[in-house]
Amino acid sequence: MNQPVRHTSLCCTFFTKQDAHDLLSPVGRVGGLRLLVVLLLSLFSLQGKAQEIEYQLELGGGIGPTFYMGDTNSNPLRHMGMMGTVVARRVFNPRMVLKGNLAFAHIAGNTHDTYIPLDAWSETPEGGQPVHLSFGRNLFDLGAQYEMNFWGYGTGEGYKGNSRITPYMLAGVGLTLAVGGGSTDFAFNIPIGVGIKYKVKPRLNLGLEWSVRFTTSDKLDVTNESKQLYQPYGVPSNGFKNKDCYSFLLFSITYDMCPKLRKCNN
Repeated sequence: MNQPVRHTSLCCTFFTKQDAHDLLSPVGRVGGLRLLVVLLLSLFSLQGKAQEIEYQLELGGGIGPTFYMGDTNSNPLRHMGMMGTVVARRVFNPRMVLKGNLAFAHIAGNTHDTYIPLDAWSETPEGGQPVHLSFGRNLFDLGAQYEMNFWGYGTGEGYKGNSRITPYMLAGVGLTLAVGGGSTDFAFNIPIGVGIKYKVKPRLNLGLEWSVRFTTSDKLDVTNESKQLYQPYGVPSNGFKNKDCYSFLLFSITYDMCPKLRKCNN
């Protein structure tokens, strides 16, 4: 007489009565408990790896020294002033960032260690007599820079393996408004620099950045009291040649905002 066909599931095929007996034995219960603990730890580890949150925006500010370089100063570390700025970053991914800034800075200088003629356009000996000048002005700097992180920037907790610390380089465009001294001057600038950022907390960032603003103006140091600093040697300036520039050493703190939508990685 033919026996009826019995349909067994895949789990029954691999899990026999002998396996059940071994699992219910004292030794089997210990081994099963160990297996359960390993599975739970693995599950929590995978869950933690998948839960790093990336944010789209950073908002914050910073302060630091500023240095002017022009006709009265060729040393980037002399005549130090101070600056403050508001910073906003649009984060596209852990390596690519677009940053905007609005900064206020003070620059100053003098001709105590620099020869400036009284009138370089004069053909008389009197025109070549040295003159002692000094100036002080305030700058407003509005700009945007593209930042490229050397390493993926993040908490380091996700499957992408991002780093809490990364160096970066930047370049961009900006506008400079110089006020004070009885005149107002406007110029374009090209910022170029390097920096390093560190993620203290999942949403808190610290940064240190050095950047130089190359401007299209030779009048950042020209006031009513220092008119001789405009083309002081009688050499016309074109483009970025013989123009003034200034630099920022910025210490910043920013806070992450607007989390990105997380995608399932299963």
